[in-house]
This record gives sequence, C-alpha cells and structure tokens, in this order.
Amino acid sequence: MLLAIDIGNTNVHLGLWQADSWALSWRARTVMDKMPDEYAVLVRNFLNSAEIGWRAITAVVISSVVPPLTRAFVELTERYTHLTPLVVTHQVKTGIKIAIDQPEQAGADRIVNSAAVAALYGGPAIVIDFGTATTFDVISKDNEYIGGAIAPGINLAHDALVSRAARLHKIDLVPPPNPIGKNTIHAMQSGIFWGYVALIEGLVKRIKESLADETIQVIATGGLAVLFNQHTQVIDRIAPELTLDGLRIIYELNQS
Repeated sequence: MLLAIDIGNTNVHLGLWQADSWALSWRARTVMDKMPDEYAVLVRNFLNSAEIGWRAITAVVISSVVPPLTRAFVELTERYTHLTPLVVTHQVKTGIKIAIDQPEQAGADRIVNSAAVAALYGGPAIVIDFGTATTFDVISKDNEYIGGAIAPGINLAHDALVSRAARLHKIDLVPPPNPIGKNTIHAMQSGIFWGYVALIEGLVKRIKESLADETIQVIATGGLAVLFNQHTQVIDRIAPELTLDGLRIIYELNQS
C-alpha cells in the first residue's frame, strides 16, 4: 500500500494507492510551522478514514516545494511507518529527461506532473497546473521536459489586488454577466477572471507557436482546472489526480 504525499504552498495532498486505484485522496491546508507530530495526527486521521493503520503502509513517496515541510514529513514517515520515503528530485528516475538549463532548479511538482503526462498520455504536451502559482510545463514529442512558464495563481493575483487597493474587497472568482463591468464587483470579476482566461489562452498559443506544433495536447490539473475548462477551448483533458499519478509512477520506476 503506497502513501503518496504532495506538499504544495497552499495544500498538502495525500493519496492512498491500493489495488491499482486511489483508495483515498485527501487535502489539508499547508501550515509552515507545524511540527512532524502535528502532521502525524493529520496523516493518522487520513488513514483512519480508510480504516487502516500505520502498519498497513508499505511505501511512501513525497513531492514537496516547501523545504521545511519536506523534512517534517520525512521525519514523521520514518518515525511512524519505519520506512524511508522516496523524495522526488531531479536525481531520481522519472522516465523523462529534464532538458532545461539547470535541472536542479526544476520544482518537484513540475517534474512529477511531467512524468505523469509522459507515461500516461505521451508528448508533445502542455501541462497546466492551477495551484498557488499556475505553471505551464512542456513535454516534447520525445518525452523530454523542456521547460515552461510560471504565473501567479488567480487567487494570489486576487489577494494582491485587494490588499493593495483600499476601496476594493474580495469577490467570487466567477465570470461576470458581461465583460464590460457595470459595477465594481463585475469590473473586478471581468479583469481577474477573463484576464486569467486570456493569460491561459495566450500562453498556450505562444508555446504552440514556439514548438511549431498545433497538435500538442493540453492537460490541466489542480483545483480550478474544471472551472477554467468550462470557459476556454484550449484545454483538451482534465486530470484531477495527475500529481498523485506521477508520484506513483516515479516510485515504481525507482523500485526496478
């Protein structure tokens, strides 16, 4: 039974792989200063919801973009499961070549997503991950990770605007009735939501032009993928568990 842990800046995503499927998928808020034992309580509750205990776990794989929490989860894994987790870096087997200028700078989440797409769908492909940041990762037809783009996530952009403008307040991130806002709320929704759709479509267009390949598939993951997929034609496929699948694939590759 494989426990997969994806530690992001906003959420910690836990997945339990059992009998060729994800038996359980769970998210918790990322808290930078939590101690390993505090997160152990969270993981224990996650396991209890599947009616299993620590001893049922036979392997653990971790992807993290938050170094302090990487150490915390490695410590709790070793203490409670008596296992050494596989921590994803550019140095482990991924099934892809990381063909960028400085492979050591590639985020673990971007490596994992690219490995998942290469194994499950094949290149060429663009992976859009809607998280704290919105990342665009490009996999070539030879299944090489060749780079991409990083943009502020829509929630981050929204919070930044509200925090710096005294007369603006938080809004629901949904499309307004008309792109021409007739009031402040609709004007903000138009600028933030439709502006973000334009960002997605514009970057996908430019990446495709750079590769000179209009057939490249676009795969989206992350919490807001479904919402944006309803309002743009550039996304070909939604993969909600793409990062967990990438963790599972990388773990299996490193067992040979």
